[in-house]
Amino acid sequence: MRKTLPTVMISISESYELVKSQIQCAAETSGRNPEEIELIAVSKTWPISTVSELVECGHKIFGENKVQELEVKCPSLSSSLRWHFIGHLQKNKARKVLPLAETIHSVDSLDIAERINTIAHELGLFPKIYVQVNHVGESTKFGFSPEELFQSFDSLLQLDRIEIEGLMIIPSFDADPEKVRPEFAALRDLRDKLEKITGIKLPGLSMGMSNDFLIAIEEGSTSVRIGSSIFGKRKVIKSNQKG
Repeated sequence: MRKTLPTVMISISESYELVKSQIQCAAETSGRNPEEIELIAVSKTWPISTVSELVECGHKIFGENKVQELEVKCPSLSSSLRWHFIGHLQKNKARKVLPLAETIHSVDSLDIAERINTIAHELGLFPKIYVQVNHVGESTKFGFSPEELFQSFDSLLQLDRIEIEGLMIIPSFDADPEKVRPEFAALRDLRDKLEKITGIKLPGLSMGMSNDFLIAIEEGSTSVRIGSSIFGKRKVIKSNQKG
């Protein structure tokens, strides 16, 4: 009879230390300073008790993609934490997000950028943003095409209350992360072209998640968004309801 090996469970603190060491190794292998790379712990769907375990490890930067979760977690946890909004932001939710998140990674149209700028004026804020690029034109994803970005960039620069950190991408998913390397390289090249044309420095590249963050770092990522590699696999709740 074949024996079944027990599943080895590791703690959040152990997973966190492993991810940090992987980031450091990928950076050093690429000739980069690991301190240039920001680790955003993606806490979406995880309860406050689980997020608190990572806070106790000393981590302070978290990402949420749902406004409702951000509204609950932000005031319930330490005020020293820094929150990033990484999901699709609807114009009617911008007013709720801006006081809570210091950085928005998913500015996917000129319309939402203008809305953020208007609300930032009213609230006296200067939010940081990443401009989301849909480089391969996937219909299921939001973001500027490269052509739209070049056409709109002057208008984005005229928005005086937002600070453009750089560009962001959600690449195609592939079990082999090497296959998405060209998408990361293309985003870096697009950033470099924008800098050359405008003379504006865009230091940030928000790219890389649990499946592919090592490749993203090798291609120049400055901000990786990592959830399951730290917290574990999320439970999928099935529903028979439509819509």
